[in-house]
Amino acid sequence: MKRIGITGGIGTGKSHVCRQMAEKGIPVYDCDREAKRLEEEDPELRRAITALVGSDAYDADGRLNRSAVAAWLFSDEEHLKAMNALVHPVVKRDFEAWCKRQTAETVVMESAILWEAGLRDTVDEVWEVRAPLETRIRRVTERDRCTREQVEARIRQQKECGPADRIIENP
Repeated sequence: MKRIGITGGIGTGKSHVCRQMAEKGIPVYDCDREAKRLEEEDPELRRAITALVGSDAYDADGRLNRSAVAAWLFSDEEHLKAMNALVHPVVKRDFEAWCKRQTAETVVMESAILWEAGLRDTVDEVWEVRAPLETRIRRVTERDRCTREQVEARIRQQKECGPADRIIENP
């Protein structure tokens, strides 16, 4: 089975490329979506997040209290590193298990932070999606209903992708 990692900065169109691949019958593992699921469903990860963030990490219904966690994450640069150190290995393990259940010749992993999350070694090839800066800003302001300044701040926070086996220009 060939494993392709799709990566790129915010607003480049990673999800669009992955939807096109899914339409062709290629299974796609969305790291963001699966991380959110695992944060709520994986008992070991839930315990670790609660120990790290505190008792208000989850609400009374057992759902991740995203606003409380976000406030904690962005209160200290080290907090994000600590959270990532918990979540990324669980996502990696889940992806490996997901791959074992697939029967397709090719699968795709979508991850904006493929390199930072330590996921490069789980895929055979890395495809980076790129788009012009103004296009990215327009896409994200429309999608997330946020300001240009907020998008630019997110872009500045993202690290550059590592070497890619293929570049997809997505104007």
